[in-house]
Amino acid sequence: MSILSRRTSIRLLSGALASAVFLPGTLSHRTHAAESPKKVTFALDWTPNTNHIGLFVAQKKGFFSNAGVDVAILPYSDTAAGTLVSNGRADFGIVGVGFFALKAAGADLRAVYAVAQSDTGRLIVDATRSKVMRPRDLDGLTYGGFGSAWEHALISTIIKYDGGKGEFKTVTLGTSAYEALSNGAVDFTLEVSTWEGVQAALAGEKLREFKYSDYGVPDEHTTMIASSDAYLRSHAEIASAFLGAVTRGYAYAVDHPGEAADILIAANRAALTNPKLVHASMAALVKGRYLRTADGVIGKLDPAKIEGIGNYLFESGILVDENGSRLVRAPDFTTYYSNDYLPKS
Repeated sequence: MSILSRRTSIRLLSGALASAVFLPGTLSHRTHAAESPKKVTFALDWTPNTNHIGLFVAQKKGFFSNAGVDVAILPYSDTAAGTLVSNGRADFGIVGVGFFALKAAGADLRAVYAVAQSDTGRLIVDATRSKVMRPRDLDGLTYGGFGSAWEHALISTIIKYDGGKGEFKTVTLGTSAYEALSNGAVDFTLEVSTWEGVQAALAGEKLREFKYSDYGVPDEHTTMIASSDAYLRSHAEIASAFLGAVTRGYAYAVDHPGEAADILIAANRAALTNPKLVHASMAALVKGRYLRTADGVIGKLDPAKIEGIGNYLFESGILVDENGSRLVRAPDFTTYYSNDYLPKS
């Protein structure tokens, strides 16, 4: 079982300073007027999965080439995508809630596209446990994760919102989350409902899920695409062309989920060995209106969501500066994102 939620967002938030250390040297961005198409590099936050589907669709269907951009999707590495982008090693990359910690610590980052229009995160327990029916029942029990400040704030908020004390024990997972739940090593953990949750359902796992935003945690864009201000200032036209093609890719994926899933699988056969999971995950993303809302919103970053989760992280003491000191004043979160490079219609 992959642990997307913990190995991406939580890893970044628990080690924001280490992740924000700037790498020596940067890649030069080619801007020669005669170059066609324009080169664009993109960093993934994890091995390819349905969160990335619009990129692979845009590549396969020719949306990138039609927009005049030649996109290289970089192999996933242990270096966070946000760090690669902020240091010029990639022009764009997938980021999650850890983006806020990197930005607060001085990384040159700006979110420019919302992949997920609402939060896909869930707190989960074994559904067969009749004594754990709601979050407040988790007081005093054992959580399996990484023990970061983000996890503690998140889970405490959920339990307290339901009337509990927000007190629990934590162990670091050395095995899959669901194996740990089933063998009783832990009492609860976290998941990405549109991937891990889907995989659990396919495996017949019976889980009880609690949606973060139902219990006092601000709704958020779980997955975003970010660039750097340095890149955006000098490559505004390329950024707009790229994000226009990305938007077309995700829109096509929503309208043709089966074909899109097949495109993703074909491009990543070594990583995606369970076609049923990919198709079921894509179906969940479409049904849940995560990639495009019922009102047709796709890609646009919601100022209220950025402000809400940003202030939540600040008030929880998670955001620190480049010296590792807790921020004493909330950042100006309008500098954290921009919708200016998205298609106008």
